[in-house]
Amino acid sequence: MRFASLGSGSAGNALVVEVKQTRLMLDCGFSVKETTARLARLSLVPEDLSGIVITHEHDDHAGGAFKFAAKHKIPVWLTYGTLKMVTRYLPNQHSLQLNVIDSHSVFDVADIQVQPYPVPHDAREPIQCVFSDGRHKLGVLTDVGRTTPHIEEKLSTCKALVLECNHDASMLHNGPYSWSLKKRVGGDLGHLENSASAKLLSKLDNSQLQHIVAAHLSAKNNTPVLARAALAKVLGCEEGWIGVADQLLGFSWREIS
Repeated sequence: MRFASLGSGSAGNALVVEVKQTRLMLDCGFSVKETTARLARLSLVPEDLSGIVITHEHDDHAGGAFKFAAKHKIPVWLTYGTLKMVTRYLPNQHSLQLNVIDSHSVFDVADIQVQPYPVPHDAREPIQCVFSDGRHKLGVLTDVGRTTPHIEEKLSTCKALVLECNHDASMLHNGPYSWSLKKRVGGDLGHLENSASAKLLSKLDNSQLQHIVAAHLSAKNNTPVLARAALAKVLGCEEGWIGVADQLLGFSWREIS
């Protein structure tokens, strides 16, 4: 089992999970052309994808998904609430295979098991996901305003984590955003700041953890140095061991053994 990112941040998000010949993309916030180019960096072509899972309807996660899926005949999985909010993205007279999922129910796509779980975010029916091949678990959590006991349960005992470190509270407070946007980003339906992500991490069973990647960093309200420091302090590890998902480059393949 391995995973990689095409890019992570407010300008677009996409993550690829691979088990044997099954490859799922979590979100697709890039154009068709950009998504194809970023897949090529991972030595993939669109036809290699078995499906796309959409976490919620915001542009940076769903903006490019449906045109990309329609062009390459890739099935899509999403909640009913998200489906009701993405009609503006759907191509005219499309023949997309849209699979509506329950936010609490496990489903399988060939060799990959997907456990969606609901999260507090300012979207219609947002989810995040834990991916498994039956032996290993990859937990993904971005676009969440606060943590919950249910989130903690789902992310415990993962062998890899992609964890939102969106902003530093002080940088957001003193930064260039309008007051209304600051309240949205820092609110209970916004995005996790570094110390909140670290607090969540401290509550998890990390005994099997092989990889952790800080994701969805704000370009204006955070730095990789601050995100790494917050997570490394909890794990008692070198800051360099903490990965960071870049907006432009994402991150390359990471193997879970």
